[in-house]
Amino acid sequence: MKTKLLLLTVFLAAAVGLSAPLLQPKRNRATKEFMREKLELSHRLIEGLATENFDLIASKGAKLSAISSEPGWRVFEHPNYNQQSAIFRQHVDALVKAAKSKDLDAATLAYVRVTMSCVDCHKLIRGKLVVSPDGVQASLPGRGGRPFLE
Repeated sequence: MKTKLLLLTVFLAAAVGLSAPLLQPKRNRATKEFMREKLELSHRLIEGLATENFDLIASKGAKLSAISSEPGWRVFEHPNYNQQSAIFRQHVDALVKAAKSKDLDAATLAYVRVTMSCVDCHKLIRGKLVVSPDGVQASLPGRGGRPFLE
């Protein structure tokens, strides 16, 4: 009897453990997929920079700028989230403009700024970044959180 109970318990625990990702809220899964799309676009941008493929940089940058206005972009309610998104779009738009001008140095610098704005926003969402009204940013040590991408 104890063996059957033990086997049943192990089976139920395994079933719950395996099905947990399927039970996640739809928005959580959609957010992760959206974040993966942004990450893939970023990878394609670095590919374009490395190969001096300005058409690739411009097209993927334009796509990245466009999705920053989609509903899936807004995954977090915070007073500074809109500001972070606006900064991100400015840097992406500068990247696209540099690509259209075939200015590799300006495109590379804009890409670095895009990356920094992504990191700053993720720090904000994890509670590690404070943005004051004057726009000064400071990291807060010791405040953890879960990243979007796992």
